[in-house]
Amino acid sequence: QVQLVESGGGLVQAGGSLRLSCAHSGRTFSMYGMGWFRQAPGEEREFVACISRSGTATYYADSVKGRFTISRDNAKNTVALQMNSLKPEDTAVYYCAATSTGDLPSVYNAYRYWGQGTQVTVSS
Repeated sequence: QVQLVESGGGLVQAGGSLRLSCAHSGRTFSMYGMGWFRQAPGEEREFVACISRSGTATYYADSVKGRFTISRDNAKNTVALQMNSLKPEDTAVYYCAATSTGDLPSVYNAYRYWGQGTQVTVSS
């Protein structure tokens, strides 16, 4: 069973930065592609970014491209999301997720395991 635990959320002013981290339990981290999604109140869960098993390929939603960076450390079983130039519309609960597919999926139902989420609030 895979467990994912996010950390690093919080309150930040517009234009600021936050770094989210997700810890993956078990010894199979490098077998999973990893993704970040977010969900604002009253909205559907939205794709943010994903990274391949090796970390050599990434894919971003247009809304965060150029501002957010996803990375992973397979030795530490962690994936991170560096968020810069934050905007109030980035406010949401952010979720880490793991997929066993070999692609870079942007749809939530391609991901089998999910963390509990961490709140990010960007004030204007």
